[in-house]
Amino acid sequence: MAAAAGRLKLVFCGTPQFAVPTLEALLAAGHDIALVVSQPDRPVGREQLLKPTPVKQAALAASLPVTQPEKIRSNAAFRAQLESAAPDGIIVVAYGRIVPPWMLALPRLGCINLHASLLPKYRGAAPIQWAIAMGDAFTGNTTMLLEEGLDTGPILLQQTHEIGPDQTAIELFEILARAGAPLIVETLAGLASGAIRPQPQNHESATFAPLLNREDGCMDFAGRTAHEIYNRWRGFQPWPGAFTTLGGKKLIVHRMAVVAEPDAAHAQLAQPGCICVENHRFFVACAENTWLELLEVQLEGKKRLPAAEFLRGNPLDADAHLG
Repeated sequence: MAAAAGRLKLVFCGTPQFAVPTLEALLAAGHDIALVVSQPDRPVGREQLLKPTPVKQAALAASLPVTQPEKIRSNAAFRAQLESAAPDGIIVVAYGRIVPPWMLALPRLGCINLHASLLPKYRGAAPIQWAIAMGDAFTGNTTMLLEEGLDTGPILLQQTHEIGPDQTAIELFEILARAGAPLIVETLAGLASGAIRPQPQNHESATFAPLLNREDGCMDFAGRTAHEIYNRWRGFQPWPGAFTTLGGKKLIVHRMAVVAEPDAAHAQLAQPGCICVENHRFFVACAENTWLELLEVQLEGKKRLPAAEFLRGNPLDADAHLG
């Protein structure tokens, strides 16, 4: 039972910065965090120095006990540690591990997950990125009870948030992380009191948001319109971003904008990937006679530059082509 009215004994599982506001909100709400579980520290940077996860850093700052098992499914010591803690609930926010059946069955309130989409839409590892990349106008947060399927558990609460037309995944991550924290607190209170009744998902409406890979950032001028490429660039920040090739070298596009067709007469007949340079501005043709302006670029082995400065140092041939 909880130590006091409204106070619950919890185990918190999370790894990246996205999970930190929820941990802080649970502490502020007066809950007893018996244990914080995070992924092991990983080497970062050129020197490959071990860096604690953001959740671990927040937990240590709050003097909370932390464990970082490499594996959890058949880890007897970890299982004994959780069973000894006997939590009312296990909170899982971007932990990065599949919760095994023994752990799902352990707490009386279940394992409660914060997922950054409006389930059943965008199940999977990258819901924020794919919501933007697909050009959605809205997304949100869902709290649910975890079960053995991937993001298939019954829904507890949801909140909706608008996606701005120029908003990037970096910005939306911060918004949803902050908004999701009080949603978890509200969900816990509702579960404990019986006010919230889990609702099954409509599995036929489910869509998948797979983990991103490097090739997702490759710009397909022939297969996608300017808006589609721009949306993918917004969604795939900070990685894999957007890139193409110029003269056999990789060209990273750090900033871009959808524009009307350039004034140059030859641009009206341009094939996707063709370049139009006009008044020190850098345009590229995309599918369906749409156009992108490349505002800031970086050629392989060089520094990132505003387009006008890049063009001064890299004059392009009349038949120059991207991709």
